[in-house]
Amino acid sequence: MVLYQGIDIINIPKFKQFCERHAAAAGDIFTACEIASSKEYRKSVDRLAGRFAAKEACLKALGLGFTGTFAFGVLNQIEINNKPSGKPEITLHGFVKSVSQRKKINSFNVSISHSGDYAVSMVTLISAPEA
Repeated sequence: MVLYQGIDIINIPKFKQFCERHAAAAGDIFTACEIASSKEYRKSVDRLAGRFAAKEACLKALGLGFTGTFAFGVLNQIEINNKPSGKPEITLHGFVKSVSQRKKINSFNVSISHSGDYAVSMVTLISAPEA
């Protein structure tokens, strides 16, 4: 079994400024479902900041990191939604999904938390040999 972990923290006021200056980039970062679900919350920017932290944490766990131009091409390939219980879950698409398949990752766990001006996320990926 191999364990991969990534963690990221986002300053929510700075993230809000980024979103206001680069509103057109939202589609490059978030899926339509993520944007729609964030609008259901009074603090939609806080929710998106948590999802952004989860995406960065996922890239780090996969060993891809967050390197500006590269990351903006793949961030919307990492989708963070909530199960009916409220627990966040990760769904991968495209290139990022192919990376996880090459690493034989078969378990994804994500946690997102907010406190004051910060959103933090930790992603744990497990690659276990098939029985």
